[in-house]
Order: sequence, then C-alpha cells, then structure tokens
Amino acid sequence: MIRSAKEAAAGAKTPRIGLVDTARGAALIAMATYHFSWDLEFMGYLQVGTAETGWLKIYARAIATTFLFIVGVSLVLASRPEMRWPAFWKRFGMIAGAAVVISAATAYFVPGEWIYFGILHSIAVLSLIGVVFLRLPLPVTLLATLTLFVAWIADAFVMPGVLDWHLFDPKYLAWLGFAATPDRSNDFVPLFPWAIPFLLGMGVARIAFRTNLPLRLAALGTDRTWFARLGRHSLAFYLIHQPVLIAIAYGLTFIVAPPKPDPAATYLRQCNTSCTVEQGEALCRSFCQCTLDKLQAQQLFMPFQAGEVKADDERIIVLASQCSAEIEPAPQSEPVPQQ
Repeated sequence: MIRSAKEAAAGAKTPRIGLVDTARGAALIAMATYHFSWDLEFMGYLQVGTAETGWLKIYARAIATTFLFIVGVSLVLASRPEMRWPAFWKRFGMIAGAAVVISAATAYFVPGEWIYFGILHSIAVLSLIGVVFLRLPLPVTLLATLTLFVAWIADAFVMPGVLDWHLFDPKYLAWLGFAATPDRSNDFVPLFPWAIPFLLGMGVARIAFRTNLPLRLAALGTDRTWFARLGRHSLAFYLIHQPVLIAIAYGLTFIVAPPKPDPAATYLRQCNTSCTVEQGEALCRSFCQCTLDKLQAQQLFMPFQAGEVKADDERIIVLASQCSAEIEPAPQSEPVPQQ
C-alpha cells in the first residue's frame, strides 16, 4: 500500500545540515590552534603552564563546550525519523576505540599526565546516556540540563567545592566529575559538568524539530564549504592533527631555538598549578611567591631546581611551613613543584 505524502515526509531522513558540519569544522580548527599552543609550550617556546592558564584556559573550555553541544545536536539529528542503530554502534565503536588508543599512547609517552578520560571518552559515554534521554520526554531533558547547570554554578561560584569529594579521586571514579583532587591529565573532561552542553544541544535540537527550522537550515546549502567538509571527518582529523602539529613544533627547534625559560617564572607556574588543585588561586599565588623568596634568600633555589636539594629536605619543609604560617588560611599542604 502506497503511503500518503504526509506519511512519507514524516518518515524521510532529515537532510544533512551543513551548518552543523561547518560549526564542527570550525571547532576542529580552533582545537588545533589550542593544541599547537600546548606543543609550543612543550618545545619550550612558551612558559610552562601557559596553555592551562589565562585566556587559553578559557579558549579550551569554550572549544570543548562547543564540541559537546554539537554532539548532542548530532545525536538528535541521527535519530530522526528513527535511530539507525548500525550507524550508531559503528560510530560509537570508532570513538571508543580511538579513546582507548589515545589513553594507551599518552600512557606510554606522558605516563605522569596520561589521558584516562578525555574528550573522546566523554563523547562515547555521553552518547550512551543520550540514547536514554532520546526516549524520555523533552521536559525531562531540559530539567536535567537546568539541574546540572544550577549544581555547577553552586559548586563553582556560590559554595566552591561543595560537590568535590576525595572519595571520587581515584581514576575509576574521577570521570564522574566529583573528585576533589583528580590525577593530572593532559585532557580531562568528566561527565560533570560537561554533560551540560551535551544535554543542552539535545534539548535545542529537539525543540527545533518541533518547527521547520532543520529543513530551513538544510536548504541553506552550506554543506559544500571547506569547514563543512572538514566537519564530516572530525574523528580522523582529531587523531591525525596532533602528531602533525607536534612534528611542526619540533621542526621549528631546528630553525629558531626556543628561548631559555626563566627559572623563577617556571617555578611559580609549576607551584601554582600544583597548589590550585586543592587551594584558591589567590592563596596559592601568595604561598608560591613566599616560598620562591625564601628559597632565593637562603641560596637554595638553584640547587632545588637542579635536583641537588630534594623536596623532602628539612630546609625545604621548614620554609614551606613558614610560608603556610604567614598565609591565612594556611594551605592544607605545602606543595612544591616536581623537579
């Protein structure tokens, strides 16, 4: 029996929306520029900690937010008119497999900061969670998004650390997002708060499908742009771009030698990075500056940096304790950077 035109339209696959691919492609380029700043830091062209502080830190958070929002939108698009399970599981397998490869590679090359739950791990898990939300009423998705957003605001600004518990510090729980002091990683994207942009993307897309906005966007013809073509191959780009960029950064060292780092600036960055895991940024700046001044005053700074004086040396412990006593409230521990 031939279906009516209305039934056929309802069951038709949603046309590919080039604007979504374009946004994903732009986000990939932004991600590459951020990662190149990390590569330049690794090669010594930027001071240690540059990529993790200031506007670059905000830039990185904005890129991750954009990616996860687009993932939420894309999941909804892929489920219309119904979920294409073979394509979904194929995509999930590729992302999960790539996440395992990233973890293995970083565990080998940078074991102290290996990626145990980065952006790919987060996308894989959120995709599974998203399938559940696809079956729930739209108000449930919107309420969950709002609840998580309010919780994040409270944890970040109203009552800092209220949702941070040391119980969640181990890697097998830290990925949930409630760890007080998670192990350092070159890319850490836990479910909380990063589920917020993902669920928001799902909610926005589901609202859009209640109008003819998706069809209007698809009619714009933006699927032929360079960004759109790149956006359709996001996983391949993600896996390939960093080896290429770090090779470029390494090649630069043969052309223009990186400047010699300022030992004092390097110390302050390392100390602040270690300290702010448990303490406030302003408190850590005072503490680290105090320890630097005392190390220099006692002629211990250069021997400490050279590894001739260890962190468990009684003199280091004493001066760290003195700085703790001078700072109110005192840090719970006296962090010193790794040599």
